[in-house]
Amino acid sequence: MERLLSHKNQINSQMARYGVKFGIYKNGEFLERLFPFDPVPRKISAEEYKKLETGLIQRVNALNLFLADIYGEKMILRDGVIPEEFIYRSPGYLSACENFMPPKRIFSHISGIDLVLGNNGEWYILEDNLRIPSGASYPLIARSLCRKCSPETFRQNNVIDNRDYGILLKETMDNVNRGGINVIYTPGRFNAAYFEHSFLAEKSGSVLAESNDIYVENNIAYYKGNKGPVRVGAIYRRISDEYLDPLTFKGESLIGIPGIMTAFRAGNVALINAPGNGVADDKGIYYFVPRMIRYYLGEEPVLSNAPTYLPYYEEDMKYTLDRFDDLVIKDVAEAGGYGVVFGKDLKGDRKKEFIEKIKAEPRRFISQEIIDFQDLPIVDGDSMVERKADLRAFVLAGETTKVWPSGLTRFSRNPDSFVVNSSQGGGFKDTWIMSR
Repeated sequence: MERLLSHKNQINSQMARYGVKFGIYKNGEFLERLFPFDPVPRKISAEEYKKLETGLIQRVNALNLFLADIYGEKMILRDGVIPEEFIYRSPGYLSACENFMPPKRIFSHISGIDLVLGNNGEWYILEDNLRIPSGASYPLIARSLCRKCSPETFRQNNVIDNRDYGILLKETMDNVNRGGINVIYTPGRFNAAYFEHSFLAEKSGSVLAESNDIYVENNIAYYKGNKGPVRVGAIYRRISDEYLDPLTFKGESLIGIPGIMTAFRAGNVALINAPGNGVADDKGIYYFVPRMIRYYLGEEPVLSNAPTYLPYYEEDMKYTLDRFDDLVIKDVAEAGGYGVVFGKDLKGDRKKEFIEKIKAEPRRFISQEIIDFQDLPIVDGDSMVERKADLRAFVLAGETTKVWPSGLTRFSRNPDSFVVNSSQGGGFKDTWIMSR
């Protein structure tokens, strides 16, 4: 471990050379910065990981069943498990996806599930990211560079190898491929996660393509290859639903593929992840995931949600207002650490205005208990300090549902902050799953 610490600067300079960056838009301007890496890994024991793996597979299977149901028969609504308003008023619900089932009935092929480890030793799910979760490339390249700097560290520690992510991704795409090549579709180098798009294309043996590289003809997608058009069977798209097809969604989109939704609905191409998944990672729907697990699987949830309240319900509204200063309030339409407000930070008129917002739009907000989650050690200059950290686990649904034995551990660089998102200036570290 000491050797890894001594190579911190070397590893970060190598990352700069490889272009391991994370872009953010601030005040209308695109800013690209290095994603700071901390060499002290998070370690998760084999026993602890077994429970995590079981719970994550259970959760993603239930969410896929929910998506298939909500765009199909809607039995969960008929049975009153979830109020209709939470579906039809969700910005992630797409009527264009109704009455259509993607290949193998899989909607979320690659899920990024965010967790924190409480100081009570329990893991809590914070968010389900089922649209275009990013981050797998960062621990992948970090581990590779650490191995080069200190191979003996990995010979001396029983760490499960994480280099198979590209293989898992290829298997996931192959499982639903409709006949043709696999493509990773990027909006281009000014996207926040462009490094990841190109890196994963290389690791999975997929073609990296932009909007001018793919077209649809007779409901079939083609890639403009050097030797002529090549049929596309699966597209791991890294752009939001609303920009995906200007003929179906935003007509002004210049980064989409005209007609791709028609090809998708015709069953001629798989889209990974399927459009419409946003209804399942809506923070308001998050409240209902434990109910989904019981409803679809007949099982008790292995992993817990953070204690969450819906102001939509009268008793939860009362609880939220009574204990406002002790809770964190989240806007269900926001992501990336935005729209998160700690009640104790609001005073006077700002507090009154915010409470009036909640009363006026109760469906728009959730409130949660502030989990006292664990700090992890990070290197800060010449000293070691502790900072809040979460874990994004990656779950891939193919022939079976698998958890990648690694993950993206993100940490806050601000000693007073609970927000660890990359877009909020956080750093990352490797996650070691121990084999024994």
